[in-house]
Parts: sequence; C-alpha cells; structure tokens
Amino acid sequence: MRRISMVAAAILVLLFAVDAHAHAELDHAEPRVGNRVATPPREVTLWFTQKLEPAFSRITVTNAAGERVDSGKTRVSGNQMSVSLRGGGAGTYHVNWHVLSVDTHTTDGNFTFQVGQ
Repeated sequence: MRRISMVAAAILVLLFAVDAHAHAELDHAEPRVGNRVATPPREVTLWFTQKLEPAFSRITVTNAAGERVDSGKTRVSGNQMSVSLRGGGAGTYHVNWHVLSVDTHTTDGNFTFQVGQ
C-alpha cells in the first residue's frame, strides 16, 4: 500500500511539473536582462519558450524619465517578439512584456537594462 501511495505521489508531482512549464516564459532578450549598453538600442527583442499569439502579445519600453520610447508596434514571429525604439538617452530602461502563448496561457514580466557608460 505504501508503494502505491509513493507512485501516486510521484505521478502527481510530474503532472503538476508539466503543467507549470506549459506557459510561455522569457528565454532570453537583447539587450540582455540587466546588461549595460553604450548607446540606446534600435530595438528590444525577446525570445520565449513557446510560440506566441501576435494579436495578444506586446512589449512596452520606458526610459529613465518614465517616457515611452517604443514604437508601439510589437512584431511577433513564432516565439520571438520585437519592438523598435526611439532614442531615449542614458539611464535605466524598463521593459514590460505580456504574451499569450498558442496554448492560450498568458504570462507577463519585466526587466531593466542600462544605457551609457
């Protein structure tokens, strides 16, 4: 009986672990999360662990003064999402993202990167 309980518990753990990874999570970004770059980049590109639904996925970017510096036109291709930037000067840039993966789960997050020496 104890062995059956252990097997059942192991199956439940595996099922919940699979479900926990069913969402599109940020894999990597350019500029890299927390990185410092010399000049403001022309765009921010994010890669996710799943394909994204373009109509419901977006990126916004603000500069150190809190002003939006993104073009407002997020581009999505497969698991990659990009937005063009206007120059925003030196300082900390805040990237916010919201995605809907093709499996209908939404996730969002944010990170910063630095511009300037």
